[in-house]
Amino acid sequence: QVQLVESGGGLVHPGGSLRLSCVVSGFNFRGYWIYGARQAPGKGREWVSDISADGTRINYRDSVKGRFTITRDNANNILYLQINDLKPEDSGVYYCGNTPEYDRGYWGQGTQVSVAS
Repeated sequence: QVQLVESGGGLVHPGGSLRLSCVVSGFNFRGYWIYGARQAPGKGREWVSDISADGTRINYRDSVKGRFTITRDNANNILYLQINDLKPEDSGVYYCGNTPEYDRGYWGQGTQVSVAS
């Protein structure tokens, strides 16, 4: 059974930090690029970052560059997203998945990030 379980979200003040985790089971984690996405209330899901199977290639959307860091632990099947200097516009549900297409492959249920004063 494939599972991607996100955690680490919460309510933080602007400028705060969170470390999101995505624990994966049921497929060959180390053989896949892993994708991070988010969805704000009333908006569509948007890509945030991705990381190659071996962790050597990484991409970020422009609005998070310099604040977000994606890493992976292939020994333990975990993806991490360190998010710093949070802004209200970063609020939303954060997801991890093994495909860039949100209606395909496998995606987790998400973890809520809320940024407010």
